Amino acid sequence: MAQHVKVPTVGESITEVTIANWLKKDGEVVKMDEVIAELESDKATFELTAPQAGVLKIVKAKGEVVPIGAVICEIADGGAAPATSKPEAKPSESAAPKATGGIKEMKVPAVGESITEVTISTWLKKDGDFVKLDEVLAEVESDKATFELPAEATGILRIVAKEKTTLPIGGLICRIEITEGGATATSAPVPATTTTPSDKNYAVGHPSPAAAKILEEKGISTSQVSGTGVGGRITKEDATQAQPATSKAEPTKTPAAAPVMSSGGSRTKRTEKMTSLRKTIAKRLVSVKNETAMLTTFNEVDMKPVMDLRSRYKDKFKEKYGVGLGFMSFFTKAVCIALKEFPAVNAQINGDEIIYHDYCDVSIAVSTPRGLVVPVIRNAESLAFDQIEAEVVRLATKGRDGKLSIEEMQGGTFSITNGGVFGSMLSTPIINPPQSAILGMHNIVERAVVKDGQVVVRPIMYLALSYDHRIVDGRESVSFLVRVKELLEDPGRLILGI
Repeated sequence: MAQHVKVPTVGESITEVTIANWLKKDGEVVKMDEVIAELESDKATFELTAPQAGVLKIVKAKGEVVPIGAVICEIADGGAAPATSKPEAKPSESAAPKATGGIKEMKVPAVGESITEVTISTWLKKDGDFVKLDEVLAEVESDKATFELPAEATGILRIVAKEKTTLPIGGLICRIEITEGGATATSAPVPATTTTPSDKNYAVGHPSPAAAKILEEKGISTSQVSGTGVGGRITKEDATQAQPATSKAEPTKTPAAAPVMSSGGSRTKRTEKMTSLRKTIAKRLVSVKNETAMLTTFNEVDMKPVMDLRSRYKDKFKEKYGVGLGFMSFFTKAVCIALKEFPAVNAQINGDEIIYHDYCDVSIAVSTPRGLVVPVIRNAESLAFDQIEAEVVRLATKGRDGKLSIEEMQGGTFSITNGGVFGSMLSTPIINPPQSAILGMHNIVERAVVKDGQVVVRPIMYLALSYDHRIVDGRESVSFLVRVKELLEDPGRLILGI
């Protein structure tokens, strides 16, 4: 009997690890509690020990990125080792698994309440490859997250939907021609000889998920990187060390352009298919413009009181709570107080009905390499300053790492977006449906203003409130923004709730 060895849980926030090194070879006899591999997370490196004695069968190669709970290797009972002593004994009976005649159709699973379609991002196996139960076949991308597709049976893979194909929930992805004996540990040495060639061919120039993300952020093509992993696979370390090609390499790409372009400038262009996330963002933005009566009102805030308070206590705040004191907590607290006073701004339309919320689930816009995501701070009205800041950091980090869950991005009642971090002076933010309003923050600039009859220089921020005029009247929108301004210009009110 073989025992599947899975990636153990190594931390609350860690969802995947990289196989840094195998200390034992495939087919080697190992002892119980013997260290067989080194695994690397984004925080630490730790050892993987054998849960029993027997013959090691490696499932995941060095350099691969493996999710928590995935099978990394198998350990068969020690008696399986002598099976290799007679390789010529009836190869026709044991060399390949036998087909049972059964076919398993794999369809797109339901991955979220609001998700209606997914895109096949990458096939990790080729058509005709032998696959095992629960082995990862492909990476599938929805408009909110990327997830892995495991095999639902052991057998021969027959791909139906090619890469970059978009399928509805329940659509047919592939078929598996079920074979007998393929999932048992005793047959493990045989499939290894069958799948190794195809794995090597696939691995050449193919990045691991973590490596692909790093290369995308750097704008480097996989063809420019030499993989050092098994079979030529591009590892996370390869991607980290990779550098963009120098300008000297450009003429080799377009040799014909050199004599024509006297300026010597590059005229290359590339075409990429829109991701599911980008397509969904585009559809939602167009629908908002077409289906809502969106207006925007503006105001300005003197940020000096908040900045003075922050400068005075930020060091003690971080020392006590372990998190920095930013502007987002002030704006979130101010918004929550104003939403209680003007509930229409915190409401939404559902057909012929208006749904009012007695809580404030504040969505915060986070820019990521894949596009804009909007995670939600639940019950923000009941959180203290340090709790809000900690939640902002947690959600923003998960968003940039692509680890946000669907639940963390659903159900907001009001949104805040901060274009000021990119230097925006003024904008008209667009509503995040089905919400009725969104507050836009902008950069802080020293401007000349009149205070008590005198011209003084103050750090000023422009605020913009976009709202759905079908549910929010002009009086309510203006009064809401004025209330936020009052609270920020007198932060003592935020603490006292007045």
